[in-house]
Amino acid sequence: MLLRRCAVSLLSFTLLAPTRADSFENTAVVRTIELGGSLVHVTTTFAAKALEAGSKVYTVALGDVEKQRTSWLEAKVKGQSKPLPVLDRVADSTNGIRLVDITLPQTLGLNATVNIVLETIQTHATYPWPERASQQEDQALKYETDLFVLSPYHTAIQRTKIRSPSPSIHSYTTPKKLEDFTLDTPVTKSGATVTYGPYNGIAASANEEFISKHQQPVVIHYNYEYPVAEVPKLKRSAEISHWGANLNIQDEIHLRNAGPALKGHFSRLEHQTQAFYKRSAAHVIPGITLHLPPGIRNTYYYDLIGNVSTSRLRAVPSVPKNAQTNQYSVLELKPRYPIMGGWNYSFTLGWDAPLADSASWDKTTGKYIVRVPVFTSIPATVVNEAEITIILPEGATNVEFATPFPPVSSSMLTHTTYLDTIGRPAIVLHFKDLTERHALPIFVSYVVPLSAHLKKPMAVAMAFFSVFAFALVTRRIDLRIHKK
Repeated sequence: MLLRRCAVSLLSFTLLAPTRADSFENTAVVRTIELGGSLVHVTTTFAAKALEAGSKVYTVALGDVEKQRTSWLEAKVKGQSKPLPVLDRVADSTNGIRLVDITLPQTLGLNATVNIVLETIQTHATYPWPERASQQEDQALKYETDLFVLSPYHTAIQRTKIRSPSPSIHSYTTPKKLEDFTLDTPVTKSGATVTYGPYNGIAASANEEFISKHQQPVVIHYNYEYPVAEVPKLKRSAEISHWGANLNIQDEIHLRNAGPALKGHFSRLEHQTQAFYKRSAAHVIPGITLHLPPGIRNTYYYDLIGNVSTSRLRAVPSVPKNAQTNQYSVLELKPRYPIMGGWNYSFTLGWDAPLADSASWDKTTGKYIVRVPVFTSIPATVVNEAEITIILPEGATNVEFATPFPPVSSSMLTHTTYLDTIGRPAIVLHFKDLTERHALPIFVSYVVPLSAHLKKPMAVAMAFFSVFAFALVTRRIDLRIHKK
């Protein structure tokens, strides 16, 4: 039987009662968009006032496009670190609005106020423009979003700040027909920040009437001085071995440069010249730096051609399970060739780690509990599709697992390798659009009876006995044609 649990800070789907527009009022809504490459971080602060006593559930609205882009969503009370429970409603798909209910830590009285911070991470929200660039040209991206933050409540004042990594902004949209909300300039630019608003007196906007009449897209075109990397497909295999007291992790990574495609032919001379003068093009991936767990050993890295020796590992020793530390091993990888825009690079990365660093045993239930990370994040990179396979010891029963966020699908299969008798149970999980915030552990619990522990030595003994018996028999067989 499989047990699936999800962190309360993430989305689950449920059907709830309609939102009452008169239960809250937004005194101010401030949205800050931090532009990037594969990932865009959005932080929206709602300064809400309760219009009736006993209010405890606050509802936020996401446009249909924003909901499709959002890979990570977390809500907190401003100044607090504990995430709030959120529930994503099953909304009517015809209106293009998704409602998310946030349960506050305590019930609010009449006219009580609270500041709710909604943090989201958007994936595949930017695209290169122009779509092709030579080795000497800069890299520019475009990002499009909606002008107004939708809300089922009346909003007194609203503002959106879009921050670019550099002040080099080529263009941005100037919205029109905003006389109902402001008489000043609808958009201003200061350095690397473009500000839309403030806009005043916005009625409840989570409805088709407001969207069709007032909502409009805004586009910003900006320079981006870092590579835009993404992983179209990742396969992770985690094999748990009790006899070897070892946890083996192996990743098959397909890396892609999602920046502007290379225009013209690749020039090795131009690339070496840029590297010598330390002015490499922004849309080139020369190498990757990964943070791996402490205490790892036997690290290997190879691609389709063979072993790649241009790597450097700085490993740190194991740390206690409950220790509050940020220590990690640093692995620097350098592919066989610079990854230009539109190019792909596939490689395999693996390592061994002591099982004691991630496993424990519950005396009351007799179960082993093992912590397996979902994946090893590559900074500022999105993983489009991930397949995680956790291979348990042979004979493991009562298998249960808990994921930090819902998988797209999950299944159980039998994995068979050398010296196995009946095979090993394996959990297969599929995820989509993973970011750095998704690099969380999966907890797997299982029971291994004593008879299962003895299967491996019995299999080894039978293998040696079979080889010995075969050698003994073959020595007594006379294959000569002419006997003396």
